Amino acid sequence: AGCVFMSVCFPRPFIVLPPLMEWIRVAVAHAGHRRSFSVDSDDVRQAARLLLPGVDCEPRQLKIDDCFCASRKLDAVATEAKFKQDLGFRMLNCGRTDLVKQAISLLGPDGINSMSEQGMTPLMYACVRGDEAMVQMLLDAGADLNAEVVSTAHKYPSVHPETRHWTALTFAVLHGHIPVVQLLLDAGAKVEGSLEHGEENYSETPLQLAAAAGNFELVSLLLERGADPMIGTMYRNGISMTPQGDMNSFSQAAAHGHRNVFRKLLAQPEKEKSDILSLEEILAEGTDLPDSAAAPLCASRNSKAKLKALKEAMYHSAEHGYVDVTIDIRSIGVPWTLHTWLESLRTSFQQHRRPLIQCLLKEFKSIQEEEYTEELITQGLPLMFEILKASKNEVISQQLSVIFTHCYGPYPIPKLVEIKRKQTSRLDPHFLNNKEMSDVTFLVEGRPFYAHRVLLFTASPRFKALLSSKPSSDSTCIEINYVKYPIFQLVMQYLYYGGAESLLIKNNEIMEVRDIYLNCSGSNAK
Repeated sequence: AGCVFMSVCFPRPFIVLPPLMEWIRVAVAHAGHRRSFSVDSDDVRQAARLLLPGVDCEPRQLKIDDCFCASRKLDAVATEAKFKQDLGFRMLNCGRTDLVKQAISLLGPDGINSMSEQGMTPLMYACVRGDEAMVQMLLDAGADLNAEVVSTAHKYPSVHPETRHWTALTFAVLHGHIPVVQLLLDAGAKVEGSLEHGEENYSETPLQLAAAAGNFELVSLLLERGADPMIGTMYRNGISMTPQGDMNSFSQAAAHGHRNVFRKLLAQPEKEKSDILSLEEILAEGTDLPDSAAAPLCASRNSKAKLKALKEAMYHSAEHGYVDVTIDIRSIGVPWTLHTWLESLRTSFQQHRRPLIQCLLKEFKSIQEEEYTEELITQGLPLMFEILKASKNEVISQQLSVIFTHCYGPYPIPKLVEIKRKQTSRLDPHFLNNKEMSDVTFLVEGRPFYAHRVLLFTASPRFKALLSSKPSSDSTCIEINYVKYPIFQLVMQYLYYGGAESLLIKNNEIMEVRDIYLNCSGSNAK
């Protein structure tokens, strides 16, 4: 009795439940994304997550898919073999180590190294699950440590493009299974995954994935086993910014803000490389043809490559708002670009980090003049004026004035001609702060200030909006917060006198008076 019942309704994308065709469309899209020939229950759950409000489910797990739909295209013998292989994969995926021998007999002619329609071997699936016992059993049974996910979709139609050329070690690192990674490395797995020495890399290395995930323990383990943080990923069309590819481990850690991982990568000793430069590296580095007598070539070449890698990492950390990582990179001598400096300054301003703003403004002079582009005018100067407007810190104001002076150059400043305006008094100064003649009282810092409603109505739309919300009576009292009494008095003098010519305003009060005049509304008063 006396209870009030309330019905909470969430907005739906449809007036009623989604129609069947919409369910089919979304579920089929999910099935097509994973290169499957059939829709399963997880596709329906993912469709529900999109179509029904308040419904959520975990991401799809990497597992063996049903193959009955694909087997309809085969003859009886091939279909039987396909079903047997599917059963063998399922027996291994259940985690029963005592069924390994029976499962291998069902996998087909390739045995333990057979691949599913996703292009994955039983060892890869075991690494995804983190099943250390099953991984050991498969290794003992002769599983290929360095088998790769195939890149062709003809024989293996469900291969996902992002997993091409991945190895069992790559899957174990991706899912953070450290004991399995240790086991694979001890068994002789290649620490760089499918990458062969001297070849271009078209897939992520295990170290790149560990750095992106911020797994410090995995990164340390891979570095200890000889992983190279300088290796990046080439695009499929072969175009890349550097000969070693883009988004190396430094960039992955910086782009995701993993500061401790980045420092660990930075502390890794550089690998010695051959003195022989390829033509691509010569063109990329802008280096003259090497002289056979040039002894320090190796160290110089490594330094150039690392500098490029750190510049790329600096760009990604600035783009993603990780200023601390950007400052770390700058502290080891990597030069600023105008873009990275502006992005770092913007992030520091948005995060209200005054010490960082001061540090970055001080660093402006280190930016090369060749970096001064249109971005400085369209993005940089408006940002710095915004900082000047919002900041009341004298150090920041002085730093900005130095930058503005530098940007303006050595040219003489043109004379500013003062616009003469005839002073028109709105009310006799005798009425200012006169208790006997006032009909509205402002309370500022606990002190009353007496004013006239009619004057304020006509003098300022902001005061008009403020007074309109208050009752018209002789006892109207409005309290103004966060305003100093002398500043408020100057604003009222300006309104009563009709100008600022007869006012004595100190230099440090000008901006404050301006802000109060523009913002003295209901948001600053109660």
